[in-house]
Order: sequence, then C-alpha cells, then structure tokens
Amino acid sequence: MNLTTDPIPRLVRELAIPASVGFFFSTMFNVVDTWWAGRISTQAQAALSLSFPVFFILIATGSGIAQGATALIANALGGGDLVKARHYAAQSAVLGAIGGLVLTGLGWVLSPWLFRLLGATDEYLDHCTSYMNTILSGAVFFLLQSILNGGLQAQGDTRTFRNVLVVGCLLNVGLDPWFLYGGGGLPAMGIAGIAGSTVLVTFGGALYIARRLRATPMGRQFASADFRPSGAAFADILRQGLPASLNMMTVALGIFVITWFVSRFSPKGVAAYGIATRVEQVILLPTIGLNIATLTLVGQNFGAGKRARVGEAWRTALRYGLSLMACGGVILLLLAGPVMRVFSSDPEVIRAGSDYLRVAALTLGSYVILYQTVFMLQGMKQPMFGLWVGLYRQGLAPAVVFPLLAFAAGLGLSGVWWGIFLVNWSAAIITWWLGRRILERPPMSTAGSE
Repeated sequence: MNLTTDPIPRLVRELAIPASVGFFFSTMFNVVDTWWAGRISTQAQAALSLSFPVFFILIATGSGIAQGATALIANALGGGDLVKARHYAAQSAVLGAIGGLVLTGLGWVLSPWLFRLLGATDEYLDHCTSYMNTILSGAVFFLLQSILNGGLQAQGDTRTFRNVLVVGCLLNVGLDPWFLYGGGGLPAMGIAGIAGSTVLVTFGGALYIARRLRATPMGRQFASADFRPSGAAFADILRQGLPASLNMMTVALGIFVITWFVSRFSPKGVAAYGIATRVEQVILLPTIGLNIATLTLVGQNFGAGKRARVGEAWRTALRYGLSLMACGGVILLLLAGPVMRVFSSDPEVIRAGSDYLRVAALTLGSYVILYQTVFMLQGMKQPMFGLWVGLYRQGLAPAVVFPLLAFAAGLGLSGVWWGIFLVNWSAAIITWWLGRRILERPPMSTAGSE
C-alpha cells in the first residue's frame, strides 16, 4: 500500500481492522486475567483493578514513546528520508530500554505506597503488591514491545502486532491456570502467576516484533552506530512522545481519581468498576485501530505536505468510529446485566457494574472524537494539546464534578458514573472545535502541498 496516494477510506480500513482485531485479543487477555483472579477471591479481582493505574504507567510510557517515534518515522518516510527514519527507530528502542529499567526501580519503591493511598490493607495489599512486583520485573519488555511496533506501524504494518496479540492471548489462556495453581514441576504462584504469564508472553512478543522490524526495508539497514545513544534524537523523540506519555498517564491519574471516589463506597464497587471497564474496552476496540490508522496516515501525509489528505483521514476515522460506537452503545444497553454476571456472582458487584455500563453506552461517542483528534494532532507534530485536554478530563474536571454528583447531590456511585459522562463529552466538544481550527489554518509552507 502507498499511504500518500491510495484512497483514504481503503487505507483507514486496511490499517484499522488488523489493529482492532489485535487489540480485541489484548483486551480478552485482560478479561482472562480478571476471570482467573475471580477464582481466587473478589479481593484478588479488586486487586487487579487497583493495580491497573500503576500498570498503566508502563503502558503509557511505552505507548507515548511509540507514538512520538511513529510520528517522526512516518514524517521522515513521507518526506523520503529513510536514514532519518531508521535513526529514530533505533534511538526510540534504546530510550525504551532505559525507561523500562528506571520504571522497574521506581515502581518497586513507590507502588506499595500508592496502594495504601487507595485504601489497600492486609491481604488486599498483599495481592496488589504480589501482582504488581511481578509485572514491574518485565517493564523493559512492555516498553520495547510497544516502541518497536511503532517502527512497523509507521510503515503501514499493523498485521504483525495483531498476530502477536492473538497468539499472546491464546498462550495466556493456558499459562494463567498453570502459573496460578502450579503443576508439572512449577509451584503454585497465586496472583503472581497471573502476572508472570503476562510478562512471559510480552517478552516473546517483543522478540518477534524486533525480528519483523529487522526484516523491513528500513530495518535491514540497521547498524550498531544507529543504537549509540544520541541526546539530540532522544530530545526529538521525547518532544513528541513525552506529551503523549503524559497524556496517557493522565488516564492513569483519572483511574486513580475514579478508583478513589469509588473506594469511598466499597471494595465491591472497585471490583465492579474494574470488570465493567474491561467490557467497555471490548466495545471501544475499533477506535484503537482507528487511532493507529489516523496517526500513521496523518504522519506520512503531513510529512509529504499533503494537507487535504490529512483532513480526509481525520474525517473518515471520525465517521467510522461514531457509527461503530452507536452500535456498541446499543449492545451495552441491552446486555449490561448478563455480561456482568459472567464475571461475578456477587449481586452488589453486578448491580454497580451494570449501572456503569448503561451510562458508558451514552459516553462512547465522546472517546471517538477525543482520540481521533488527538492522534491527528500527534501526526501533525503537535502533541501538547492531548496533554492539556487529558489534564482537564482526568484531573481538573473530575475533582469538581464527582464530589458534586456523588456526595452533594447524593447520587453515590451513580454520581461517579454520570460524572464520567459529563466530563468526557465536555472534553470531546472542546477537542473537536480546536482540532478543526488547527486543521483549517493555512500551512506555514506550501512546498510539497497538494
């Protein structure tokens, strides 16, 4: 495929569908983990929910660097500069390895304090730290898998990562119970076994992606000099990737905030929130594929000076995403209760999770507008707006809206759920308005434009 000349709607589908399929299996990976944790206890299931914000910091760091690298590599490829593209790909991998080691050390020191801040004590705290310490031991693999895949995505390859996620999910189905209960010479590891399965699968995925990247036209020319740390390259990647990482970390902040408010009611509410958000993630999967398609297409076409195709890619992704989320909302409204009963037999967990999913059905469209616009701006090498809107919708607005609805208005947990609805739609409207204004600005240079 040629990302700067082929029809945009076809390119969006060809890039988004494999990515969405892959992330479906990634989400099912998490669903499987949640199901097996529930076989231990509701507390263990809640521990996975409480651990997710810390785990998400790893995901955010890797994804942010990957987004920054993808934008830079795609812009370089769109401009015909293969040497620069190769340089950014290699340097992003080095940066990811360094970042992974730093996060492992910091996580081991700080995560127990964070769990206590969120109300974990005694056995609940033991479950959280046992799971998270194992995950942190593989921080380098989580970052490298995401960052190396950015080099493939910039070239239009979303199928390799799909294959990694599909195979990884299938392996996890077998590894989770084995590591959890032991057998075949392996001791029972409990909840740490669920984390151990995740680390092992991610390690294998990172190795496979590295091999596939090495086989691309860009990767075949890698030399040892490309991996010699370069301060200038690190600065370029961080300038693009750090705002994206911080934006994603605001999601972790948002999860912390939501979890803190929910935990004011009961651990069962936390368990319900963790289960329901995983169900919501399944419905949102097509938007993840569209995110990748938007970033890749905008990156290459912006680098090639084809401004009209940038706007077409954004509008096409919005149209596809809003249509899909309208269908997803109907599914959530109809199946909220039955889906929750698959993961829990506790009436309180089922009721709270069902309430969340019914409100989420009305919130889905806001995520499409937010994500597609932020990824368009990332591809245009304007990553800062994503950070500002992230701080608004994950920190500032919830700190005001949640107490008003949950406590002042007396809505309890439902107030938190409706607060999420109001915060995200207000952020989506602001994002759409500003994204449109930026896209309509005349380019600074007409060289190479259509």
